Amino acid sequence: MARSDPASVYRVAMPSAIEVSEVIDVTLDVVDAFARLIPQLSSSNPAPDTDALEAMAQSDASILLVARDAERDGEIVGSLTLVIFRIPTGVRAWIEDVVVDEAARGRGVGEALNRAALDRARTAGATTVDLTSRPSRSSANRLYQRLGFVERETNVYRHQFD
Repeated sequence: MARSDPASVYRVAMPSAIEVSEVIDVTLDVVDAFARLIPQLSSSNPAPDTDALEAMAQSDASILLVARDAERDGEIVGSLTLVIFRIPTGVRAWIEDVVVDEAARGRGVGEALNRAALDRARTAGATTVDLTSRPSRSSANRLYQRLGFVERETNVYRHQFD
């Protein structure tokens, strides 16, 4: 899959000044944002370092999206990873690791990130976009349903390596 133009910015009509863009170049503000955001998403996984973020940004499969708040001098207030891949039955996409800064929740950041990811997946030819969300994340689950995601009757299995 081709990478998007580095200048790609996804503007979503939201009440606040949120701008979603793809990370092409990993800058200090991106590294700092992930150091702040990832602990809000997972207490068991460390924040990615510069090398890991650069690997994601350069990968043909993963698209790292960040939301910046113009009202906070362009500070990164959320992120989402969109994974797009081809399988024998077509192009598919997954949304992973959606996180919005606690201080910015309730302002449409998650919606802006997800809408940008859906637009990007559609443009790449994906026929479906999947994601998982813990049942306890009631606000996130309501958002996903509002955006048109439908809960699937399926078993999710995980094999964990030590």
